[in-house]
Amino acid sequence: MLEVGSHVKLQHFVTVKDLHDDQVMALIERAIYFKNGGSVPQFERPVYAVNMFFENSTRTHCSFEMAERKLGLQTIPFDPAASSVRKGETLYDTLLSLNAIGINLAIMRHQENEYYKELIELKTTQKLDIGVVNAGDGSGQHPSQSLLDMMTIYEQFGKFKNLKVAIIGDLSNSRVARSNMQLLNKLGATVFFAGPSYWYSKEFEEYGEYLEIDELVSQVDVVMLLRVQHERHADESGFSAERYHRQYGLTVERYKQLKKNTIIMHPGPINRGVEIDSELVEAPKSRFVKQMQNGVYMRMAMLEAVIAGRHLGGL
Repeated sequence: MLEVGSHVKLQHFVTVKDLHDDQVMALIERAIYFKNGGSVPQFERPVYAVNMFFENSTRTHCSFEMAERKLGLQTIPFDPAASSVRKGETLYDTLLSLNAIGINLAIMRHQENEYYKELIELKTTQKLDIGVVNAGDGSGQHPSQSLLDMMTIYEQFGKFKNLKVAIIGDLSNSRVARSNMQLLNKLGATVFFAGPSYWYSKEFEEYGEYLEIDELVSQVDVVMLLRVQHERHADESGFSAERYHRQYGLTVERYKQLKKNTIIMHPGPINRGVEIDSELVEAPKSRFVKQMQNGVYMRMAMLEAVIAGRHLGGL
């Protein structure tokens, strides 16, 4: 058997809720190892992966594909618009077909919350031998974004305990907010929420306190902005991007109130002039570009964990 650097071994990677804090730290350390030029496993047998993105994506899709190439995986093209899913085929039957031709890993983004359950909680009559990696499900989970965010925070501060993190914006629709609040709590950080009150609900109360953005900007270590998901607010005729930016966005004036070592994060894509002033996207405190860079290495670590957990390629 080939050696694997991280002790994290999973059959599937669909949520951060079930990760222990030592597993999170192992994944961060492995991603940093890859980032610093560490060697990747040399597989004894090919490992085949398919990227199934049923929602539009630039960063996550391309980042997973780059991670697969860096690991030496064989990536098979898949176009949802030209697939049999458009004819009504179930996700299970699609994966059954892909599995039959030799696919080992399915990296999937889907608009339905917990779409992956039917693929990993199999009935006794079903046999599906394929690892599922969740690249985002509806408003549920976004494990790879959450873990690359944790990596970015750890690189900056070297810890999580006692850090103050503000998650600001479209909370109710955000899988990033849900994944990050769970991991940050688990790792010992203090979480705050801000943004329009109608996008805040009681489900967030066990993870952190809701405050106005102007109460938070001068005291937090991390400002984590969320994209306003315009596609989910098409029926909200009263929504104004200009008003949102004025009331809840990171303006130049609010930027000046941040502490010296505070960092700004955003999962992308950014609505310039809405969540953040355009001139702040690449400001000294912004870690937007670093998050995207870190995403490749964290996704390498995540894929390796599933490859090792399923003993693929000789791992």
